[in-house]
Amino acid sequence: MAHKTSNINIQVGLDENNIPEQLRWEASDTGEKAAEAKAILMSIWDEKTKETLRIDLWTKDMRVDEMKHFFHQTLVSMADTLERATSEDKMAADMRDFCHHFAEKLLQS
Repeated sequence: MAHKTSNINIQVGLDENNIPEQLRWEASDTGEKAAEAKAILMSIWDEKTKETLRIDLWTKDMRVDEMKHFFHQTLVSMADTLERATSEDKMAADMRDFCHHFAEKLLQS
């Protein structure tokens, strides 16, 4: 059993059509007040079904150029996490190469 717990809370403010207008998040162990966000991509591993569950949210005022940068930075961080979690240095390097290609193609348009 864990000795310490932390709660991560996400609050989603919806408009009349249930489209996110405001995202706020906070973690109980930071001591910080809830912070604003424009997008949240969350993956949760379900051990029983061996499937990834996803929560993808973004506010309706998030600009397309912001979303492109958000995706690029998320992909780079996934390569970093893969390397730390599995020691798959070569695959992480391949992912970073793809991230470079992704940035050249998507962020230059």
